[in-house]
Amino acid sequence: KVFMNTLKYLQSNEILLDVDLWRLFANLEELNRISLSFVKDFFEFVKKHVSKSDSPVDFSSVLRKFFQGDLCQTHQIYCLNYTSAVFYLENLRQREDFGIYLKQWCEQNEQCKRLHLPELLVAPLHRLTRYPLLLNNIWKRSIDETEKSFIWSLKEKVEKSIWVLEGKVKWLDNFQKLRQLQEVIMWPQVWDRDKRFFVPECLKQSLRENSSENILSSANRLLLHEGKLTLAESTRLLEVYLFLFDDFLLITKIKHNKKKHGSSDTSLIPICPSLTPELQSFIREGGFCTVLDQPIPLDRLILKNVDPIHITVFSLRNAFLIQHENRYRQCIAVFLLQAQTETSK
Repeated sequence: KVFMNTLKYLQSNEILLDVDLWRLFANLEELNRISLSFVKDFFEFVKKHVSKSDSPVDFSSVLRKFFQGDLCQTHQIYCLNYTSAVFYLENLRQREDFGIYLKQWCEQNEQCKRLHLPELLVAPLHRLTRYPLLLNNIWKRSIDETEKSFIWSLKEKVEKSIWVLEGKVKWLDNFQKLRQLQEVIMWPQVWDRDKRFFVPECLKQSLRENSSENILSSANRLLLHEGKLTLAESTRLLEVYLFLFDDFLLITKIKHNKKKHGSSDTSLIPICPSLTPELQSFIREGGFCTVLDQPIPLDRLILKNVDPIHITVFSLRNAFLIQHENRYRQCIAVFLLQAQTETSK
């Protein structure tokens, strides 16, 4: 509330007008109003019961009013926007004027209790997951069988709602990851990647139209893991970054961007917060990844550990082999990779 009201005040004075309130806070005002109303009504109901200790407690009315009303729905709307809000916030925090708003206008306020905006934005998500626990505790203490049955069905409904919401949030998070990777991963043309292939200039345009970049546009593809390794080549060690999807492995070369005087500030690029900190830092520095070889389908990938005896002979530490086979089970590519530690391997 402190952050939202302060931002509204500043915008009324024509400061930070370009900051989108909805993208940052979504329906937080409505959510706070309904949640507060639920807490007040619930405790008012409990207080009445305490003053009339002989009367039986029937929570059905107050629970029906909120859990069959707007309480869960408003939480869902907020939670679906949460990942985008964190993404947007990370971008805004790079700005000096927004930093002043956060630190000097809001975080020093006693009502914030030394909490930062990201910690406060995640609170409604935690609150939603606690509602089944509340309903379960009420169910345990209920005596009337009809009421118990109603509360149990309500608890199952809320749990199902959370389960469906988690799926939607994961889908949105994965979608944002893939969208970010589309901007970071560069796909060289086949004639640039392998000098054996000759294509006349007049034919290159028709081949460019079938861009490999679209391979990451499918929202159904999942990024399972990503990280940095070292690729051992015949004459050098190459820094590579691997992306493991649910259907293929992508090996890329890391290209660090050398900033030139007067060039655009890459630190202002919005970064997906669910990417690894290492990759986030790399993107902020203006780096990108160039695809080293064609994607390796997981059903064509063979993983082999490097025998400890070779570690001493060839000075290979934490090494393993990735072998790419074609549909005829012939080996068409081999990658000798090294991790920094045995654990990361």
